Amino acid sequence: MNIRDFDYELPRRLIAQTPLEQRDLARLMVVDRVAGTVEHRQFRDLPAYLHPRDVIVVNDTRVDEASFSCLKDATGATIDVLLTARMSPTRFMALVRPLKRLHIGETCTVTSDVSLQLLERNDDGDAVVEFSRDPYTSDGFRAVARVQIPPYIKRFPEDPAVYQTVYAREPGSVAAPTAGLHFTPELLNSVRGLGVDIEHVTLDVGLGTFQPVRVERVEEHHMHTERFTLPEETARAVNAARASHAAVTAIGTTVARTLESCINPDGTVRAGGGETSIFIYPPHDFHGFDHLVTNFHLPKSTLLMLVGAFMGMDLMWAAYHEAIREQYRFFSFGDAMLIL
Repeated sequence: MNIRDFDYELPRRLIAQTPLEQRDLARLMVVDRVAGTVEHRQFRDLPAYLHPRDVIVVNDTRVDEASFSCLKDATGATIDVLLTARMSPTRFMALVRPLKRLHIGETCTVTSDVSLQLLERNDDGDAVVEFSRDPYTSDGFRAVARVQIPPYIKRFPEDPAVYQTVYAREPGSVAAPTAGLHFTPELLNSVRGLGVDIEHVTLDVGLGTFQPVRVERVEEHHMHTERFTLPEETARAVNAARASHAAVTAIGTTVARTLESCINPDGTVRAGGGETSIFIYPPHDFHGFDHLVTNFHLPKSTLLMLVGAFMGMDLMWAAYHEAIREQYRFFSFGDAMLIL
């Protein structure tokens, strides 16, 4: 496939810059793949499409406060750092800007009790840094570090908690699993009250989620690697639901990628953990879930390709054009789609 197959024009006014005050009042486009129909609802209407013994699977990752500035010890120059993956309690992969100002072996002061040293680097700005201590055990570091917001959001939210799901618990991500941002505790309770099982996986969302595909042929794209955990109880619940013809709904593309990374030869889901670089684009035969909740994604992104694989390209573009006509809000703080 050609990357142009996944490009579209989006009016800038439709890129959501702030979250809604009430999360579950986001709009919900409901698309039925079999009937080819589109409904316009609110996210709080999601329970109307769920049934007893269904399973929904959420990603319980938490976005780390991983963006900060430090001062180069030799010159006092300001260095901006974004931690992208933890390798050990004190060693992290990171993006460093401007990298040309910092050489291997040089050190920077972050706070009065935390410093870092550059261990490795490449020309793209990727680096490995070593802290003098686990930074997340330092109150000083937590006071200066902040959550990294997507580049298309121009102002940092006053309350960074709006960029966390209400069920976030496992630290490790640099970006939120945004389909889950629409849930409130009350909505989750309503879902449980229907007899729907809510299970979780953990996938640490990396910076690659923001990166457009830059190769012309989609098949030549190299997917970024992300760490995941799929618990035994989640695997059992998913397999039991699908065996009894109940529906499994993946809340977000991160959940979809995790489930599709753990498919046995017989089509069941296995528990486990590790790293995945699964790249899902059309055509793809899905086995791990039946329905998908997802936001509206960037042009030329791997997330859009996954949605195209699940919906079918013609139906996806019909839905996206409808969303633009109806002035849905797009991207991380935007509205959602339920694909049945």
